[in-house]
Amino acid sequence: MPTLQYFNDAYPEMTSEYGFKCSFNPTFNDGAQNERGWISKGYYGLDQGPVVIMIENYRTGFFWELMRRCDYLSDGLRRAGFTGGWLG
Repeated sequence: MPTLQYFNDAYPEMTSEYGFKCSFNPTFNDGAQNERGWISKGYYGLDQGPVVIMIENYRTGFFWELMRRCDYLSDGLRRAGFTGGWLG
C-alpha cells in the first residue's frame, strides 16, 4: 500500500478514472510525453487479477493461509529446496 501511495503522489499522471496505467518507465524520455519518464497511454486488464489477490491478502492474509494448508504446494516447495518461514 505505501508503494501505491508513493506512485500516486509522485507520478499523478500514472492514474486516471480507470486506475493506474498499464506500463511505466521512469528512466525513459522520448521527448513526446512527460520529461519524468514514459507512461503508457493504454490500459490492459491482464495484470489486474493478481493485484486484486494481493490487496485481499494484504487485508486479511487469506491467500497465505490457503497456501499454507495446501499439502501439494508445501510439499512441492520443500522438494524444490525451499526451507524456513512457514515451511519450517
